[in-house]
Formats: sequence, structure tokens, C-alpha cells
Amino acid sequence: MPMKETNLLMETASPRRAARELPLTRTAPRLPLGVKIGYTLFMGVLLPVYWRNYGATNFLYFCDVALLLTLAAVWTESALMVSMAAVGILVPQTVWVADFLAHLAGFKLVGMTDYMFNAQRPLFLRGLSLFHGWLPFLLVWLTRRLGYDRRALPAWTLLAWTLMAVCFFLMPAPPAPAAHPNTPVNINYVFGLSDEHAQTWMAPGLYLATMMIALPLVFYWPTHRALRWAFRRAEGR
Repeated sequence: MPMKETNLLMETASPRRAARELPLTRTAPRLPLGVKIGYTLFMGVLLPVYWRNYGATNFLYFCDVALLLTLAAVWTESALMVSMAAVGILVPQTVWVADFLAHLAGFKLVGMTDYMFNAQRPLFLRGLSLFHGWLPFLLVWLTRRLGYDRRALPAWTLLAWTLMAVCFFLMPAPPAPAAHPNTPVNINYVFGLSDEHAQTWMAPGLYLATMMIALPLVFYWPTHRALRWAFRRAEGR
């Protein structure tokens, strides 16, 4: 073989050989290990306690689904799952925080946190529910670290519609049975805004359809726009 052709083959093969010989590198974790372990320990307590006291259907609530999404997200560092949870619950959980602080100040805002001041419920159980207060702040921090994934809006909306349909057609309407007062009813407010009785000012199916349209427009879309503006776009990993 002529020397010129031999040199050409060597030059062509060298980059390939060098690429094969380069050591594999791992992307550095973007979330501290302490956050992952701490959140997992909290969920390790909350999940069995909630299951025992409220039953499995309690995990159909948007806020509890967001808890589970966040658990998966902190270990996989998935911007999509964090962004979905943020789009879904930042607004209602912020209202929860405001209502809780109003209760502490001695007046009632919307009544979302009335159960937190019900002495008939165990203090430890109510203490676990304080996650409503810190979860939105954790999600904002996680979104800042991982970036915001713009697919979160359609993904969460589809998930929320599925949950609402399941809760409307398969889960009980209010009120809770007297023998089991902790039974989740009216999950995700698909029967009205009160857990004491279903709404009566429009047909149940029409109310559900209205909620399925209103939630994305009033809650999810504005949150999506705010997160897109505040945080960088999540990069593929």
C-alpha cells in the first residue's frame, strides 16, 4: 500500500481510537444528597400514616400526586416532573399558606385549613399536613435548580383531567360517612367547593366540565407563564 494512503488511514482511525479510549464522565448531581434523603425520609413517614388514617384514595388529591412526583423527581433530577408538580399546585398551595397564616392571626380567609385547627384530629397527623406550607417553596427551588420544562403544562393538565374523571365517576361525593369521617370525599373538588355537601347550582356533569376548563385557564396557564419567565428552560441531559 502506498505510504500516502497508509498515513491517510492512520489519520482517519486515530480520532476514532482516541474517542474509544476517552474515559466516560458522569454528569454531576444538581441536587444535594441531603435534600434527596431528607425528602425521602419524610415521605417514608407520611405515606404509611396517610394510608392508615385516610386510605389509598387519599393519594388521588392533586397535592398528594405532586408529593409523589417530587419524590421521583429529586432522585431522577427530572425537570419535567418537578415542573408538572409546580404548575399544578403552586397557586392552590400558596392560597393554603395564606389561609393558614390568617387562621393563626385569628381570622378566616377561605377555610382551606380549617381541618388544621380541628382538635379532634391527632396533632401528629395535622403536623404532617404542614407539607402544604413548605412544598410550594421546595418546588420553586427545585425548578430553579433543574430548569423549567415547558411540556409541564399539557402533561399536568392531562394528568389532572384524568384524576378528576376518576374522582367524579368512581370516588364518593360529600359528605363523609359518620362511621368513617376521615374517608376522602369530593376529592379535588369535583362535586363542589364544600366537603359537607355537593353543589346544586348546576348539573354535576356541567360543573365537572367547567372545572376541567377553569383550572388550566385560571391556575395552570398563569403559573406556566410565570415559571417560563422566571427560570431557564430545562436542557436535555
